[in-house]
Amino acid sequence: MGTPLGDFIRTKRDSIQPESLGLPDRGRRRSPGLRRLDLATRAGVSVEYLTRIEQGRDRNPSVTVVNALADALSLDASERNHLRYLAKISGGECIAHTQPAPPRREVRPSVLETLRLLEPGIAMVTNKLGDVLAHTSGYASVMSGTGLLDAEAPNLTRHVFTDPRARTFFADWDDIADQQVFDLWLAPSIEVSEWFTAELTPVAGPEFTRRLNRHVVPRRGTLRLNHPSGCALQLHRETLELASDAQQLVVLLPADEQTAQAVDQLRRRPHSRLRAIS
Repeated sequence: MGTPLGDFIRTKRDSIQPESLGLPDRGRRRSPGLRRLDLATRAGVSVEYLTRIEQGRDRNPSVTVVNALADALSLDASERNHLRYLAKISGGECIAHTQPAPPRREVRPSVLETLRLLEPGIAMVTNKLGDVLAHTSGYASVMSGTGLLDAEAPNLTRHVFTDPRARTFFADWDDIADQQVFDLWLAPSIEVSEWFTAELTPVAGPEFTRRLNRHVVPRRGTLRLNHPSGCALQLHRETLELASDAQQLVVLLPADEQTAQAVDQLRRRPHSRLRAIS
C-alpha cells in the first residue's frame, strides 16, 4: 500500500523531463518523466531505497533524505513544504490515536468583528476543508446565484466538485479544484481530512480522487469568475491565517475597474448581511 509521500514523489518524478535537469535522453521509457535511477542518483540514495519510499514500504526517511529528494526534484518552496509535511504524516507523526472528529466550525467574536469592519467588502472565514464559516454581505453578493450559500452548511470543496454550476462560475475550474483538494492535506490532522474525504468521495467521484492522490501544488493567481448575472470578475485574494483556530480569513479585492463596477452593481441587489454559520 502506498503513502501520500510516495505518491507525491512518483507523480512529481513522472512530470519532469530529464532534459530540463540537464540529463541525457536515454531513449524510450516505459513511463513518462524522470527515471527512478536518475532521481536516486541525483539524491544520493539507492534505487532500491527510493523504490521502497515510493511504494510505501519505507515510511520514515530521514530529514536528510527528504531534503535530498527535494533538491533532486528541484522543488520550489511550496512543494518542499508539502514534501516535508507528507513525510511527517506518512511516518505517523501527525496522526493522533483518537476517533476522527469534525473540524471546529465556531468563529471567534474578534474575527467576526473583523468581518464587520470589512463590510461591504468581499470576505469570508473558511477552513482547510472548504467550510464557509462566516461571510460578509459583499461575499454573498458575489456568490449569489451560484448555489454555494444555499446549503445549510456551505462547503466550497463540495460545491466545486458536485455542483455543475461551479464549472461555469469558476473560469479556471481546474486550478480551483486543485487548490481545494490540496488544502485537504493541510487540514488540522490527517484524521479530519480522512473524515471529510470519506464523505465527499462517493459524491464527487473519480475526478476528486484522482486529484487527491497526485498532490499537485496549485497555482493561486487572480480569481476569475463568470457571475450568473453576466459579469466577468477578476479578484485578488489576500489570506490571513488564523493558525490557532485552523481557519483562514480570505479577502477578495477587485483586480480592475471593470470588476469594481460590476461588484458595486451586485452589492445594490437585495442580499443578506454578515452571516456566521454554525
